[in-house]
This record gives sequence, C-alpha cells and structure tokens, in this order.
Amino acid sequence: MIADHLALDMLNTEAGMGEAQQDFWRSSDALLDWLGRCGIDAGSQSALSADDFLGDAKALRTAARELIARRMQGEHGDPALLNRYLAAMASRPVLVWDDAQPQLVRQGAAPSPATALGTLAEAVATLLADGDFALIRQCEHPECVLWFYDRTKSHRRRWCSMALCGNRHKAAQFRARNRPAA
Repeated sequence: MIADHLALDMLNTEAGMGEAQQDFWRSSDALLDWLGRCGIDAGSQSALSADDFLGDAKALRTAARELIARRMQGEHGDPALLNRYLAAMASRPVLVWDDAQPQLVRQGAAPSPATALGTLAEAVATLLADGDFALIRQCEHPECVLWFYDRTKSHRRRWCSMALCGNRHKAAQFRARNRPAA
C-alpha cells in the first residue's frame, strides 16, 4: 500500500506494460489477501464463486481506471458500473450504549464479497468526487506505472516509493556522475 489512497492502491494491483504487465490479483486467494491487508472483510465466499468474485473485482478495477483517467483529463465518465457496486453498501443507524454515553453509529451489512467490492467502489467514488486531482500522480521513474496521492506538505512527491523508484533513480544519477570519462 504505497498510494496513500485505497482507490489508487487498487489500480496499482496491475502494474507494468506489455509483456512485463503483472496482475497481483492472480487468484481469488490473492484478492482476498490484498483485501485483508487493506482491512476489508470479504466474509464468506459461499455467496459468490471464486471466479465470479475475481472477475467482478477486475471489472471494478478496470472501470475505476477509466473513470479516474477521464476525471484527470477533465472529461465525463459513465458511473453506471461503479454505482452497481455501490448499491451493495446499504447501512442503517444503530444505537450503541457502552459504559459512557449512547452513540448513534452507522452499521453496514454483514461482510461479503459484494460489500468488499462496494467498499472499493466507495473509495473510487470518494476520490472522484472529493479528490484533488492536481495531487494524483504517476511515479516519475520511467519503468514504473504506479499511482499515488501526494499528501506531502510541499506536494513535491515524485516516486511511488522512495525506497524503490526514488532510490533507483538516485543510484542511476550517482553512477552517471561517477562514470569514468571515455
């Protein structure tokens, strides 16, 4: 998780270009593992087959990528597919009364594959509606296609990860400066 926004981290589950392209959601187990790292409970898989769940997640990711790209270009996108996943996000108010004081909280439906994808769709919708698209960037390393939300104070973040791409860039610059003259 390097993007600093769940929607962009979802886009980053597919990286590389051409023959070097990698899909980190190779199976429904890999998808469930990724969701778990994000703190999203997909509940029982009995409601949806593993192949359908993986296919739906990839369709959501593709739709999110298209909508975010259109938003970055100032164009309109069709939110119909995203709204289909958002429909699984029904919630209701619940009064919780602990030792201190009663609180009214919103409680969602039981964890399920549909609500897990709804949570991802909500992250995309929130980014599209409220995100500052001047701060959404792609890593500047020429071999990297990962996205991030630049929440740094100076808004000068250049790399998906300083430890990966930033370090590779700095090492390449160092080697170029210290290369013996031919």
